[in-house]
Order: sequence, then C-alpha cells, then structure tokens
Amino acid sequence: MAAIQYEIIETIAVLSESPKGWTKELSLISWNGRDPKYDLRDWAPDKEKMGKGVTLTADELNSLKEALHAMG
Repeated sequence: MAAIQYEIIETIAVLSESPKGWTKELSLISWNGRDPKYDLRDWAPDKEKMGKGVTLTADELNSLKEALHAMG
C-alpha cells in the first residue's frame, strides 16, 4: 500500500488539545498532491501521526457553517 502524502497548507483553528498533546484542528491540506481541501482531525504533537478525520470541499464547509449557524 502506497504511503499517503500530505502537506498542511494552513492551520485555521486548533479546537482542543488532549493531555497527551494531540490537537483537534481545522486545516487546509493537500492530500497526495491534489488541490487543498478543508480537513478536521486529531494530530499528534509532531504532526507525524493523525487520527481519523473528515475532509470537506469549500462548498461542503460553507454548508456546514450555515447548518451550525442555524442551530443558534
């Protein structure tokens, strides 16, 4: 299985940090050389390990933003 390549273009927000230093972050990431997408996941302090996450296009992120705003 080929290694997954990623480049963190921008860290937009750090939402939380665990006692072990892992952070839940919203970032803009290029996966395997593709156009960057928004990504929400847990990261180890050195960014070498990651947890499962959700990757969103700009349109999906805007839809999520509208849904969260509607919640009040």
